[in-house]
Amino acid sequence: MPRNDLLLRAAKGEEVERTPVWVMRQAGRILPEYRAVRANMGGFKELVETPEFASEVTIQPVDHLGVDAAIIFSDILVIPEAMGLPYRMVEKQGPWFERTVASAADVGRIKVARADDVRYTIDAISLTGKHLNGRVPIIGFAGAPWTIFSYMIEGSGSKTFAKARKFLYTEPRASHELLDKVTRSTINYLKGQIAAGADLVQLFDSWAGILGAEQYREFALRYIARICDAIDEVPVTVFAKGAYSVRKELGALNCSTLGLDWNMDPMESRRLAGPGKTLQGNLDPAVLYAEDEVIVSKTVEMLDAFGPQRHIANLGHGVYPDMDPRKVKLFVDTVKGYRFR
Repeated sequence: MPRNDLLLRAAKGEEVERTPVWVMRQAGRILPEYRAVRANMGGFKELVETPEFASEVTIQPVDHLGVDAAIIFSDILVIPEAMGLPYRMVEKQGPWFERTVASAADVGRIKVARADDVRYTIDAISLTGKHLNGRVPIIGFAGAPWTIFSYMIEGSGSKTFAKARKFLYTEPRASHELLDKVTRSTINYLKGQIAAGADLVQLFDSWAGILGAEQYREFALRYIARICDAIDEVPVTVFAKGAYSVRKELGALNCSTLGLDWNMDPMESRRLAGPGKTLQGNLDPAVLYAEDEVIVSKTVEMLDAFGPQRHIANLGHGVYPDMDPRKVKLFVDTVKGYRFR
């Protein structure tokens, strides 16, 4: 058990002395120490695939921001690559796949990945555990099946993911087959992370909000539920950005924590999800561009809205790369210094 176990206790619904805090995308992006390491690498993917350096940048936010957890430095797209679809990270454009899934025959050629197919992330978690020596918990993660499916069909980022959504309508059987393969691959991967030392895991459904409620239930929620049911070794967090219409169903998942984006009202979300879930979030990341006093007041406002228990403080999405690390640390310090009356 980590010496600072606030995050784990909050996730399990146990009483905590203060609200734990970490920040999505904290491992890298904003820290000059990260940029120094990145400058010596061939690019983002090389950093992800080099356990020694991935571990180093994972620990940097613990040292420089004082967060209550370290989330492993990796990428959700390691799973489609492990399943047979290599990708490149194009500077200032994002991910790009040379080959995509365009037919039912393509789905048949996709393999189910094993944890060892992403050995570099597993090794990075092991190294991080050794270097942290129990200071804070380690968070492992993976993309949720629908989000991974979207990239495998589309081949890059998109505002609409129209190709992926078209595939759901034109190839529903093949869609379920591919989602099943992604789900099994993700379970294997997360169990490998847990065996390597991850104390908690998070599923990122970054593109949840582009599906309607009915399609989300059929092509997303059922596969997230399978993953949650399969992972019983550590607490599981589900972050489904934009999934406003299915918060009640998300609350029925066999997970400990639900991540909220900044457009989800805390009190309404708690009512919909039910009392048995810890909520994570959900300060608007853009608040961290504001003056210091605004950051402090908005952070306190957020804490009061969630209350003193069953809350993990975070942003409502990842920190933006041009943000001042000092302001991110102010957010972290404000949470750590706040005590409920």
